[in-house]
Amino acid sequence: MPAFTFPGQGSQRPGMGRPWVDHPSWEVVEEASELAERDLSRLLLEAEQDELTLTANAQLATFVLSLVILDAVERVGIEPSICAGHSLGEYTALVASGALAFEDGVRLVAERGDAMHHAAEEHPGTMAAVLGAEDDAVEVACQRAEGEVWVANFNAPGQVVIAGTSESVETAGTLAKELGARKVMSMPVAGAFHTPLMAPARSRLRKALADTTFQPPGTPVVANVDARVHAEADQWQSLLSAQLCSPVRWRQSLATLSADGAEHFVELGPGGVLSGLARRTLPGATVLAVQKPEDVDELVAVLAGLDSASPAGTGDKSAHGERLSTGVRLVVSPAGGVFEPADLAVPAPGAGLRGESPGGEAPGAAVEVGALLGKVGDVEVRTPFGGRVAAFLTIPGERVVAGQPVAWLHVERAPA
Repeated sequence: MPAFTFPGQGSQRPGMGRPWVDHPSWEVVEEASELAERDLSRLLLEAEQDELTLTANAQLATFVLSLVILDAVERVGIEPSICAGHSLGEYTALVASGALAFEDGVRLVAERGDAMHHAAEEHPGTMAAVLGAEDDAVEVACQRAEGEVWVANFNAPGQVVIAGTSESVETAGTLAKELGARKVMSMPVAGAFHTPLMAPARSRLRKALADTTFQPPGTPVVANVDARVHAEADQWQSLLSAQLCSPVRWRQSLATLSADGAEHFVELGPGGVLSGLARRTLPGATVLAVQKPEDVDELVAVLAGLDSASPAGTGDKSAHGERLSTGVRLVVSPAGGVFEPADLAVPAPGAGLRGESPGGEAPGAAVEVGALLGKVGDVEVRTPFGGRVAAFLTIPGERVVAGQPVAWLHVERAPA
């Protein structure tokens, strides 16, 4: 199974929610809007860059859209082996793992965004990306600047972000060039995030965290502060509090994900920034970014081809099928028990989820609505869709639960 990563502030862009408006997972936006008492739909669809860049707006919008995409991926039965999130994305990772309830996540992210906005007004600062220098050299440059400037993000080899007061960041950037940095790029932000200048926000957030109940993560989550997995629920309050004033150790976190066995790194959210960092840090890894519904098809294809198309299902247990996107449908089991597939001309697992047959058709057995795909005990599994069976997601004799995906279908258009 893949590692899921979730982006932070800076990945947002105007109109980033538009591809998802007609997807069933858009209901996440409606639920979050009620909880936050804000029109998040308008923020994701209509807000201009200036409004969306405001810290409070950027964080909530990015968090909610990432959860929309997570919900869409979960609907097709794909689950992660491990999670991590960059800064704000750590909250999304905790919701994904079950450590943090959705309701608490919305509340905390809203509070965090407001707190960081006010802290930046109280202690103005900025951030800059230092490219082409070793981590140690950048840290030395910050120390030699003799001002309020610190390393804020260890993002990837040769990419470190520094933050602090504008004058100190400029001085540290000049020193970093003397120590070998190729380029220093200022970032369009109004605060020195992940530095001691965020101390007022930390004090405010600590109170909100104290009122939050965390659960042991059902999926391991790697923390920004120390790039380690923390399985104990009671550790996350202090980790999230410390995160505001500590550097994000993202390069180290990617190394932890890889050491845990992750070979596929799937970024769920807008922007695709983390995918670029993963490619730079882990050149041999398979990296995908899911930003729109069509990307779910690509994720299915890659995981099916590499992992025998056997993700664990978490679909709607009352349904027998579900539309995933324009060209792929999921058939789920109507009951629990041992699944025995029908004798159909279906490609080997994963072979039918990518490409076409020589005749230009999607590979797999052609079936009509209502065709028998197999049985779970005495219960028939029939497809609510017409198309071609690309692959079964179970092996003969495997025990399944109600709602678990058992087959993928290629279709030309949505069934009437």
